[in-house]
Amino acid sequence: MAEEQTELEERIIIKDQHIKEIDLVNRDPKHINEDVVKVDFEDVIAEPVGTYSFDGVWKTSYTTFTVSKYWCYRLLSAILGIPLAVVWGFLFALISFCHIWAVVPCIKSYLIEIQCVSRIYSLCIHTFCDPLFEALSKICSNIRVALRREI
Repeated sequence: MAEEQTELEERIIIKDQHIKEIDLVNRDPKHINEDVVKVDFEDVIAEPVGTYSFDGVWKTSYTTFTVSKYWCYRLLSAILGIPLAVVWGFLFALISFCHIWAVVPCIKSYLIEIQCVSRIYSLCIHTFCDPLFEALSKICSNIRVALRREI
């Protein structure tokens, strides 16, 4: 009975990993769009001192810009948000699949194979090059360099 309860708890934990509560207030908790899309009226349209339009035009322009940006974004996200979410979900699933099933196994396989080649290469170097360089070092060990200053 205790094993069945533990198995049930494990299934609940696994299910909870795939179902996540989303925050409807803070929709960018990792701040990935912090600098990119913060564009307000003042960032785009500004009148320098001495070149002011009528106050009514300025207020109406501000309202028009803000409301049109807000509703265009909402309309575009309503029309394209779900299809693009499917596309991005598919793309990241494809990337994950390729990484898990192709990239990592290829790298692991390469590391295993190169380890064998590395041992053979090391053996060849130690067999042929070590005696050669040891002999050259003994030949060159008696060379003395003296610097003299002639006046």
